[in-house]
Amino acid sequence: MVQEAERYKAEDEEVKKKVDAKNSLENYAYNIRNAIKDEKIAGKLDPADKQKMEKAIDEAIEWLDRNQLAEVEEFKDKQKELEGLCNTIITKMYQGAGGDVPMGGGARMPGGGNASCGGGSGAGP
Repeated sequence: MVQEAERYKAEDEEVKKKVDAKNSLENYAYNIRNAIKDEKIAGKLDPADKQKMEKAIDEAIEWLDRNQLAEVEEFKDKQKELEGLCNTIITKMYQGAGGDVPMGGGARMPGGGNASCGGGSGAGP
């Protein structure tokens, strides 16, 4: 039994990495979606920028639905792509708001803080 466990250990680790990467992308997309729906943030976003973010988030979620068995690097690349767009827009919003943007729950992000509103840590909502 121990030998069998050792034999599958590497395979299990690869599956875990894949699940973690998929969950990280999914959590990031939903966290950003929720953040831009928050009235305090939505009111500070340029409507065109908000629309770009919503479109990118929807595309990422649709991609996830179609690519459940993608490789770790594909999940990471898709997350980097989404983060690149969202971070640029959110950073612009922070700068336009004087660097002190409420992030829900009474929390504030002085100076812009973590522009990714979720950081892609995979910690969940």
